[in-house]
Amino acid sequence: MSRLLFLLFLSLPGALLSLLTFYLLSMMWVDRSNRSLLIISNLDKDQDTGVYQCTAFNAWGSILSRRASLQFAYLDNFKTQTVRSAVNVREGQGVVLLCGPPLHSGELTFAWIFNEYPNFIQQDSRRFISQETGSLYIAKVEPSDVGNYTCVVNNTVTREKVLSSPTPLVLRNDGVMGEYEPKIEVHFPDSVPAAKESAVKLECFALGNPVPEISWRRTSGIPFPSKVKMKNSNAVLEIPNFQQEDAGTYECMAENRRGKNAARGRISFHAKPHWLQTMADTALSIEESLFWECKANGKPKPSYSWLKNGDTVTPEGRVQIENGALSIAALNLSDSGMYQCVAENKHGIIYSSAQLMVAVLKARSGSEVTLECKPQASPPAISLWKKGNEILQRTERITLLPNGTLKIANVTKRDAASYTCVAKNQFGTASTTGRLLITEPTRITMRPTNMEIIVGESIVLPCQIACDPALDVSFSWAFNGQLIDFQRDSDHFERVGGTISGDLMIRNIQLNHGGKYVCVIDTDVESLSTSAILVVKGPPGPPDKVAVEEITDSTAQISWTPGRDNGSPITGYIIQARTPFTVGWQAVDTVPEVVNGNMLTAAVVGLNAWVEYEFRVVARNAVGLGEPSPASAKTRTEDAIPDTAPTDVGGGGGTKSELVITWEPVPEELQNGEGFGYIIAFRPVGTVTWTRAVISTPGVARYVFRNDTIPPFSPFDVKVGAYNNRGEGPFSSIGTVFSAEEGTAPSDRVRTRSVSAVQIEVIWEALPAIPERVLGYEIVYWEDDTKPDTVGKVRISGNYTLVNITGLKANTVYYLSVAAFNTAGPGPQSAPINSTTKKPPPDRAPLNIQWTMIGSTLTLHWDPVVAVETESKVTGYLVLLKRHRNNDISTILTNKTTAELSLSANDNYLIQIKAMSEGGEGVGSEPIHIHKLSENACAVSSISAIGLLFLVDWLHSAAAYKAVPCSPSRCGAKL
Repeated sequence: MSRLLFLLFLSLPGALLSLLTFYLLSMMWVDRSNRSLLIISNLDKDQDTGVYQCTAFNAWGSILSRRASLQFAYLDNFKTQTVRSAVNVREGQGVVLLCGPPLHSGELTFAWIFNEYPNFIQQDSRRFISQETGSLYIAKVEPSDVGNYTCVVNNTVTREKVLSSPTPLVLRNDGVMGEYEPKIEVHFPDSVPAAKESAVKLECFALGNPVPEISWRRTSGIPFPSKVKMKNSNAVLEIPNFQQEDAGTYECMAENRRGKNAARGRISFHAKPHWLQTMADTALSIEESLFWECKANGKPKPSYSWLKNGDTVTPEGRVQIENGALSIAALNLSDSGMYQCVAENKHGIIYSSAQLMVAVLKARSGSEVTLECKPQASPPAISLWKKGNEILQRTERITLLPNGTLKIANVTKRDAASYTCVAKNQFGTASTTGRLLITEPTRITMRPTNMEIIVGESIVLPCQIACDPALDVSFSWAFNGQLIDFQRDSDHFERVGGTISGDLMIRNIQLNHGGKYVCVIDTDVESLSTSAILVVKGPPGPPDKVAVEEITDSTAQISWTPGRDNGSPITGYIIQARTPFTVGWQAVDTVPEVVNGNMLTAAVVGLNAWVEYEFRVVARNAVGLGEPSPASAKTRTEDAIPDTAPTDVGGGGGTKSELVITWEPVPEELQNGEGFGYIIAFRPVGTVTWTRAVISTPGVARYVFRNDTIPPFSPFDVKVGAYNNRGEGPFSSIGTVFSAEEGTAPSDRVRTRSVSAVQIEVIWEALPAIPERVLGYEIVYWEDDTKPDTVGKVRISGNYTLVNITGLKANTVYYLSVAAFNTAGPGPQSAPINSTTKKPPPDRAPLNIQWTMIGSTLTLHWDPVVAVETESKVTGYLVLLKRHRNNDISTILTNKTTAELSLSANDNYLIQIKAMSEGGEGVGSEPIHIHKLSENACAVSSISAIGLLFLVDWLHSAAAYKAVPCSPSRCGAKL
């Protein structure tokens, strides 16, 4: 057997490769392009089946192609050709005839022959052939189904066909099967993985009597797109070009009049890998580090592997692999080559390739350089080094180690050159070349200095260098030994500057930012650092252990311990207090008045007696006020005689024979002890002896003294004092309060006038001079004596004798009465009188409005508004004219259906017409807008006319017209 083998970049999937191989065998076609082909003659299934990959290589390395699978399609014969056992079934019963395909490779299709070839079974709602199992399903057997059934199996690749032995179907004679609900015999799995863009077929078929009907749906309720097809009486659901949105749970429902049954399964979306991120060709120096990361998307999630020159990369030592990332530390010349990242899931595999060149080694002038050469050879190779074309020899500075390593001490600019390691053994010679670059030392030109700064300010710590332009430079900062994370701490820290500046900006500095800052400069060949101490000054920390050493009814002795001064000496303290009656903390008076920073105790004065206090202390320094201390324990001051009298003493009013005295209660924080109450003292003006009363309820603010001998509206001297368990406190100043008044007499001579449909005018005569005061009048009105819920009330203060009651119902009888009132309340009501509101105005606006304009005169015409029986008669019309310039509104009343208006030439107008009646104004017409007359000499308009040029924009109308200039004579001719 002869074989020809070429290196091939395989890019065909397995099925296509199988077909391509057959074409190559028959046509012996050779590709003339830049590709290479693998041609296999005399194919052997056992020897040639497998996975193939092509390797492409050159001087820089090698890479592998995608995998291609070569498989051989075949179809064996059925094991036995004898007649199969008969299947006995009742009429009306369902039956399944099994095919049992023989061994095969490649996709199969199935058909069934009834009795003899070529009488193939035609599928319908009663008969179904599964292309998954090959079995024949008959939902309900009929007498015509009796006979022999043969399964036909086709291989779609080889086009071979084999037939099974016949299976007899025999009808039993023990009766007919009754009706029964569907039983699903063919259904798709509970979970169906489907690849992107593939064609998905779901089968569902049920046995039953009557023959079940099959339907499909998505449990999410989303309707099927137009691409979804139902075949074979809905037994097969096809989804071509499967996409992510097609994933979900599908339900097959089989139903007849005896019942229904359902099968469900979830189709999950799968996709072969595709690249999101790949690596690029990279050139690095010796001792540098490589980091390559590739990312791919796919479902299931792809796994990753790495190849170097076609061989699998194993993570160990300097080489680490994590997910799709490859990192190699301390690169050497042997790391050069072609690398491939491989992403793979069960639906496919993809490759990404890149070249790594380890070529340039940078070294600082005066340092020692080590070049390694580790050839992989067997037997071991002998190594030598060349500088350019010159073979290197050992000197005082140059050392050649037995393992092939080259060391050069105290390098200078003269050592910069290309160095080649040559390895030899009896099988051949190999070499690798790298370049040595000597750089000048890096210098720090601006360093950070020790600083003091106030909290909240911002600064920049400089860190700038001068360096060789061939070097790659990076800056980093450490704070108190920890590397600063500029992303996490971006609220305060930011790197500023260019390639040779690594300045650190610190914004809104806080106390915890004080400490040591180190700037670290890393280059390809060295690392430098410089540091500074930053002292942050801030307001003092909170004092501690605040305590009340001694307390009286108005003072407290407070002590505390100092907090941190935060870089600035404490210059003083402020004491604050809080009670249940204050809003938050309040500063309090102290002795001494100013508490300096050396004091740790002070007396608080001006406290209220018998009040529970908490105290805290705030320190200050040159920076500002610090945080307050924790609060002291709650402590109550001692009790004392009240020292605050009630305020706002007054009163008056009430009912006959009463003296009402009122005051503003004393706040609880000023009551100075328990058992608090009030002493009320009063006397008639001009007398000497006080009458006293005691109220023991602190919250009461009113006292009523009743005595039939008290004359109405008589003046009294009154004062109110306070007391508690310690004794009586001061009285308020003396005020004058009048005793209660008597009620007034009823109003007389009340009359009414119906003004409109919603308004009645009430008129009465003022009461004659009487002893009682009259503060005003109260008018009560109602619709019916039997309907108290319809009562309304209007009260006016002063000596008025007329009021308009509005908001009434149209054409309704109202009853009204009037009463005078004073501080004793309303007096007796007058005898009720009745009045009927007018009928409502017409609810229709004037129609068919027409207007003409000559010069500045606008003439309006409209159809009359006729009232119906339930409406007030029309008495005239109201024309409203509004000027746009100053919003002035003027009105014209007319009893005609026409009006003339004189308009200014330099203004815009809005006109509206309403019908007038005894019941009030009617509904307004649609507003009419008249534009500036200076723009239009004259115009004619009619709401009902057609074909005229209009100057008006009707609101809420679909028509809009514009007028054109014309002379008065011309307009007159048209009119």
